[in-house]
Amino acid sequence: MKEDKNLYDVVIIGGGPAGLSAGLYLARARYRTLILEKDDFGGQITITADVVNYPGVARTDGHKLTETMRQQAQDFGAEFMTAEATGIDVDGDIKVVRTSRGDLRTFGVLIATGASPRKIGFEGEQEYAGRGVAYCATCDGEFFSGREVLVVGGGFAAAEESVFLTKYATKVTLLVREEDFTCDASVAAEARNNDKIEIHYSTELQGVSAGPGGLVEATLLDRTTGETRAWRPADQGTFGVFVFAGYVPQTGLVKGVVDLDDHGYVITHGYLETSVPGVYAAGDLRVKNLRQVITATSDGAVAAVELERYASDMSTRTGLVPPRPENTPYEKSEKEAAESAAASGTSPAPVAQGTGNAPAKTSGFFGPDIRKQLDVVFGKMIGKLELALDLDGSQVSKELEAFVDELVGLSDGKLTSRVGSRTDEDGKDYDSVGDLPDARPSVRICRVDDQGISRTTGLAFHGVPSGHEFNSFVLALYNVAGPGQQVDQPTSDRIDAIKDQVDVMMLVSLTCTMCPTTVLSAQRVAAQNGMVRAEAYDLAHFPELKDRYQVMSVPCIVIRKDGQETVEFGKKSVPEMLDLIGA
Repeated sequence: MKEDKNLYDVVIIGGGPAGLSAGLYLARARYRTLILEKDDFGGQITITADVVNYPGVARTDGHKLTETMRQQAQDFGAEFMTAEATGIDVDGDIKVVRTSRGDLRTFGVLIATGASPRKIGFEGEQEYAGRGVAYCATCDGEFFSGREVLVVGGGFAAAEESVFLTKYATKVTLLVREEDFTCDASVAAEARNNDKIEIHYSTELQGVSAGPGGLVEATLLDRTTGETRAWRPADQGTFGVFVFAGYVPQTGLVKGVVDLDDHGYVITHGYLETSVPGVYAAGDLRVKNLRQVITATSDGAVAAVELERYASDMSTRTGLVPPRPENTPYEKSEKEAAESAAASGTSPAPVAQGTGNAPAKTSGFFGPDIRKQLDVVFGKMIGKLELALDLDGSQVSKELEAFVDELVGLSDGKLTSRVGSRTDEDGKDYDSVGDLPDARPSVRICRVDDQGISRTTGLAFHGVPSGHEFNSFVLALYNVAGPGQQVDQPTSDRIDAIKDQVDVMMLVSLTCTMCPTTVLSAQRVAAQNGMVRAEAYDLAHFPELKDRYQVMSVPCIVIRKDGQETVEFGKKSVPEMLDLIGA
């Protein structure tokens, strides 16, 4: 057998529960495994605020659940790459997955790209997306506090998220197209028994219209009588619409490669193999009768076991062996436990299969696990940075200052901070993109040159970059200091080609799981090209921006270029952000 360092046993396309579970199983069996994801690892479940039906976990949210899965897979030695899969060559013993960051050679491929929310096509759906029409209760529910909302759908998501939205809305009107719910009776019962939810069966949303401040009227169709009627909230004010009408399988990548059904779902056989040997499918993109996080993780495990066998057979057939995971965090912890037990004369406690270790409690903002991750990032950073704070004496300012002080203290000299000045050493002003004279508190990332002079970059966060924005902020530091996250050469060329000043303002919520991708995309561009400024604002502290742009969904992206202002909503990758910028 000959080791091939440029070969994987399995490449998994998709970093949701199915892909992460498969990666965990494969890496634990010591197969070289790469999990490829173009956006955020975790998949659609990350937008679910309350998960109560995952066995062994009494209550959690989708982001925490999948972050634990990701950490488990990583601890066993799975590799991760953020890039977009652009094609698959499936001929021969060694398959090739083409990505925006180069080609990957592998024996087996697992397709786990999942599905995305379905648009239903009512009048005004596209026009008012982000300004009253939303698809994520976790991300956008808070924007409708004190208002009524319409919810469209009759499945699991519609029933569960209707209950969640009662935390914010004065009333939830649920429109079910069929004569009854299509989900489990117990899930439907929670919605039926909630005093703040009114349910209309055999009812469709045909359209919405807006007035000053948001949506003011909806047109409803009674599918039984064929009659339409106008609907308005009881207080005659504005309202929101949340659509939970199922999902569309993300199978464009494999169309014409593997067999799909008439709806675009992947057809799989007994052990989740597709019509192509060595190509398997798992999760919401395949034909099955239940799409829940537990069925996705089950799919991942089943497919992984089959891919172990397939990769082993291909290794024997070709005489090639990918390098195996070695000295993984899991192995290190096992070794440390054994050494500790030997020294104390006791037996190490058993490690339960499929469970993660709870992080130890600590004071401050960052626990032991996060500190370890920060050590890795700071260890790789080439340059030094200064974090320039603009404060206003508020409690939020005190929190931001403490946050930055602790981060600087952990940076091993890579970071410094200062307070008070709104200009850098060259006299360049730090005015906010949003033209707010008091856009405080804020933290601005500055480069420090070899002479110790600090010069501003176009990257800043207004508020405290915690919650879901913590990772995007740390990666912004990494991208400014270098070497930074890699992008493919065509994308890098597009960034370098920007010659005119572009200001990008991102309005976000710390509870939004889609916002960090957008923030990171814009700031990755700004880190490479000084003609771009990319600043994020936590809307919780800047309501004037929410009112100015009538924001009812996040992320909201405001782009200023050539005296023109463009407003866009939704999660954006780096190429998509460049499209918005016009690069």
